[in-house]
Amino acid sequence: MSDLGRAISFAGGLYGQRARTIGAGYLRRDPMARLQLAPGRRDPYAIYRQMRAAGPIVPTRLGNWATTSHRIANRVLRDRHFGVRPEGTGPDPRTDGFDLSFLSMNPPDHTRLRRLAQPAFSPRQMDAYRPRIEAVANDLLDQALRQKDFDLISGFAAPLPIAVITQLMGIPDAEAADFARIGAVIGSALDGVRSLGHAKRLLKANAELEQLFLRLFRLRRAEPADDIVSLVVQAEGERIQPGEMLPFCVLLLVAGFETTVNLIGNGVLALLDHPEQWAALTARPAALAPPAVEEALRFDPPVQRTARVSFCDTEIEGRPVRKDQIVVTLIGAANRDPDVYDRPDEFDIGREPGPEHLAFSSGIHYCVGQPLARLEAAVAFQALAERAPALRRTGRVERRNATIIRGPIRLPVTTG
Repeated sequence: MSDLGRAISFAGGLYGQRARTIGAGYLRRDPMARLQLAPGRRDPYAIYRQMRAAGPIVPTRLGNWATTSHRIANRVLRDRHFGVRPEGTGPDPRTDGFDLSFLSMNPPDHTRLRRLAQPAFSPRQMDAYRPRIEAVANDLLDQALRQKDFDLISGFAAPLPIAVITQLMGIPDAEAADFARIGAVIGSALDGVRSLGHAKRLLKANAELEQLFLRLFRLRRAEPADDIVSLVVQAEGERIQPGEMLPFCVLLLVAGFETTVNLIGNGVLALLDHPEQWAALTARPAALAPPAVEEALRFDPPVQRTARVSFCDTEIEGRPVRKDQIVVTLIGAANRDPDVYDRPDEFDIGREPGPEHLAFSSGIHYCVGQPLARLEAAVAFQALAERAPALRRTGRVERRNATIIRGPIRLPVTTG
């Protein structure tokens, strides 16, 4: 097939699927379709409540299942009879959009590559990272506070994790901005390709990022350092194959800031929309920043849903689940399950500890980078509460054009 033919075929499939989703969402009021449209971006929680009223696990229009239940979602995410893709298959960039490395693998490949990443996120490493994170956060706040009025996302929430992950990966300062720019484009595909223009930007970004990392691999082979890319290069041919190195590093780069940017954005938005909670945090920043992070993750998680494929015929709550059938675990809904959380729709940073939320998934795919995301968000919340206690919103919040990943792309604030 010619390039033109492939483009026409891609466009037909993309816009055909889009039209079907719009029809299902607006005409048939299908809740899973509505989650992928504007209503889902504005308020997915209203749609989750509608789905919960129909039962803890409900069929989807595509012949799969979706659950709003914390109990069921946790079980599916932990069950070794479910995986991230059909058993015996591996990542395929032609259908997956781009290779998510071990995030899109089942064991044993998932286990092997996850073990390679884990040392970078150990408790000992978090202790070492904290001074760097605090220094970056305070430098950013120095600049933002001089302006008084600023966008919390572009001025603080986004550059903080980007600066941290590029440092940890050993990306040279001269190339850090390029890695961040390209990584943001790649991260936009986590919700799928939205248009031909989006697809073109992704192809260009993929090519640029590949060249940047190949140069970095050559540099770290010649000049090893104390960073993640050096660790990957040293493991080449043993714990990681040459063809796995690029997807592995792309995943760590993108995941290293996508989750945290939206965690900080969602958390600060919730705090400012609940003045009594912001006042409590400013009164005791060091003590309440960590629980504020956990409540932000529960109340409005950056990743709203994930899915698992059944490896065999089974059943859940009396519902038959066939081999290769998908169960969509609606993390945002599970985190507000009234069977698990008292006052689930209230944001309360003083909430008594209870069952762990599912914002970082569960089971073997529990987010390997979650210690870093938690630490960065806690440092961010504490720094804002200590240095900008009069912080408040000043304009309309703009949300990202996505439904799986949830967070603001613009949050205007003032410190006066």
